[in-house]
Amino acid sequence: MSVTNQSGSPAASHVPQPSARFADYIAIARPDHWIKHVLIVPGVAFAMIMSASGPIDYAALAERLLVCLFVAMALSSANYTINEWLDAPFDAMHPTKRARPAVQTTMSAGVVFAQYILLTSVGMLAAHTLGYSFSMVAVVFAIFGVIYNVRPIRAKDRAFLDVIVESLNNPLRFLFGWFAVTPHVAPPASILLAYWFGGAFLMAAKRVSEHRAIVEAGGTASLAAYRPSFAVYTQSSLVTSCLVYAQGFAFMMAIFLLKYRIEYLVVIPLFVALFAAYMRLALTPDSAAARPEELMRQPAMLAGAAVTMALFGVLTFVDLPWLNGLTSSDLIHLTAGR
Repeated sequence: MSVTNQSGSPAASHVPQPSARFADYIAIARPDHWIKHVLIVPGVAFAMIMSASGPIDYAALAERLLVCLFVAMALSSANYTINEWLDAPFDAMHPTKRARPAVQTTMSAGVVFAQYILLTSVGMLAAHTLGYSFSMVAVVFAIFGVIYNVRPIRAKDRAFLDVIVESLNNPLRFLFGWFAVTPHVAPPASILLAYWFGGAFLMAAKRVSEHRAIVEAGGTASLAAYRPSFAVYTQSSLVTSCLVYAQGFAFMMAIFLLKYRIEYLVVIPLFVALFAAYMRLALTPDSAAARPEELMRQPAMLAGAAVTMALFGVLTFVDLPWLNGLTSSDLIHLTAGR
C-alpha cells in the first residue's frame, strides 16, 4: 500500500503544524461513525426470520453478535484511518473537512500504517471465529477499503464508480449480520441488491449536498481540488443518479417481497416517504446529508425509520390474505352491461 505524507496540502505548507497527539490518531479512526453499523441489524433480523430452524440459543447468539460488531468497528476504523490520512491534501480544500486532524496536525506515516495493520489484523482474527462465510465478507470489506482509498485505483476519485464502491459497504454490513446468525445459508440476492441500491442513493445524495457546499464556498474551481470526481459531477447528474438508485432499490424490493412475503408491500409507501425526505434534506444548504453520522440529530428522519422498521417487524408475523391477489397473473374480467 502506498501511503504518502499529507504535508503537501496547502494548509500544511504555509502554517507550522503541531505534532499529532494520541487523541488525533484515535480521531482518524472515526469511532463517531460506528453508528453506521446499525445497518447490520436488518441482516440479523432477516436471518432470524428467514432461516429459523429451531430454538435459538440466545446466549451463543449474543456472543456472536458482539464479535460481529467488534469486527465491523475494527475494519471500518482501519478503512477510515487510511481514508483520512490519504485524503488530507484534498480535505484541506473542503469547507468543513479542513478541520480534520490529518489536515491540522503532522502525523507519522509509520504510526498511521501501524494503526491500520493493527485494526485490520484484530478484525480479521475475530472474524475467523465466526466461520468461513463471515471471514470472507470481512476480507472483501477490507479489500474494498483499499480499492476505494489507495492508488492506483482509488475509486473515490472516479465519478460514479466512487458511489458504486463505497455503497458496497451496505450489503457487506447486511452480510455481517446475516452470517453472524446463520453462517451456512446465504440471503436472497434481491435483498442484497436492494441494500446496495439504497446505499448508493444515500452516497449520491451525500455528494449532492457536498457538491453544492463546495461550489458555494469556493466556486467550481474548488471541485477538482477537493476530489477529481467532483470536477465531473454536476448537480443534475448527481440528482439523476439518485433517481436511478432509488428506482433500483424499489425494483429489487418488489422482487424480494413478491417472492418471500407480499405483506411487506404495505411498507413501500413509507420507504418512498423516507427517500423523498432524505433527498429534500440533501438539497438543503449545510445539510446533514453531507455528514450521515449527524443524522441522529434529525428526529423526524429517525422517527420515520423507526416506524418503518417496526412495521416490517409486525408484518413479518401478521398475514394479509387480501394482498395475495396482487400476485395473480389473471386478468380482471369486467361484467358486460348496458
